Amino acid sequence: MTVEELEKNLKTGHLQSLYLLYGEEEYLLESCVKKIKKLFGELVNGINYIQIDEKNVNSLIDNIQTPAFGYPRKLIIAKETGLFKKEARGKKKTETTVKKNTKQETIQEKIATYIKENISDLQDTVTIIFIEKEIGSNELQKTINELGIVCDFEKLKPIQISKRIKAICNAYKVTIDDKTMQYFIETCGTSMLDLINEIRKLIEYVGENGTITTKDIDKLSIRELDSVIFDLTDNLGQKNIDKALTTLHELIYNKEPIQKILVTLYNHFKKLYLIMLAEKYNENIAETLNLKPNQMFLITKYKKQATYFKKSELREILEKLIDLDYKTKQGLIDINIGLEAILCMI
Repeated sequence: MTVEELEKNLKTGHLQSLYLLYGEEEYLLESCVKKIKKLFGELVNGINYIQIDEKNVNSLIDNIQTPAFGYPRKLIIAKETGLFKKEARGKKKTETTVKKNTKQETIQEKIATYIKENISDLQDTVTIIFIEKEIGSNELQKTINELGIVCDFEKLKPIQISKRIKAICNAYKVTIDDKTMQYFIETCGTSMLDLINEIRKLIEYVGENGTITTKDIDKLSIRELDSVIFDLTDNLGQKNIDKALTTLHELIYNKEPIQKILVTLYNHFKKLYLIMLAEKYNENIAETLNLKPNQMFLITKYKKQATYFKKSELREILEKLIDLDYKTKQGLIDINIGLEAILCMI
């Protein structure tokens, strides 16, 4: 089930007995969990509301079986339990061998078997929400997929983000055109939590019947580090060293960790170098850069920046950044001075 389908399903007010929610888009995932809680009604911790994690996951079946005294149903949220971890290579084979020898079920299999055998009763007495960052395929996952709802909260693509942000703006009678929306996403990133926080500030600033502009975004929004690094690299590519240094100083002034800046800058130049190689050997750029579906809009920006440099220049920059990282860890040079020196030499 897609996120949109799950949201629509919850709007009807009908609760399922089994949910497996996972993925990187934590804001939308938590929003759906809040909607489920609201639909469920009054929650009393330890009575009709139970929280399970990796430490007490073995008590899950016992908690399902224990009645919610004084309440018709029980809500159990099992978060980051380890029940759906992707198996390491060779591990599955070892566990299978052990299972054949001992005839014992894994905890995942025990829970899956219990759910299958008691699903009709569970539908009347309990709602279980499994929440994970990522999942692997096992018997429990297959059981929930068959008897409940499984939803992948993957990072949204820009067009999906745009639709959601515009809906928020429309609700407050605020206008933002497509070009400004694209700039907003490129500036603030693709995390829905960050974007919603930023759009609320902008909506408050322009007011009802107002229009959000790129100038408003520049004035009020907190820029994602990757977006700032794009600007810094543009300045370097255009040999505007003063602006590049100013951008670096602004990052440091805004408490961005200098080591994080160094790593991000290295990764950025590495991508420009990889683009040159991908184009030379006719490789797929998105696959070469390991871009996610919501990051495809970055390809054009990376390709444009790659034209500012020669391949030999990019290799030299990468080597200098690696050398700086080594020397700072050895206490041979101050990282701020070293990074500024590299920018001045580009």
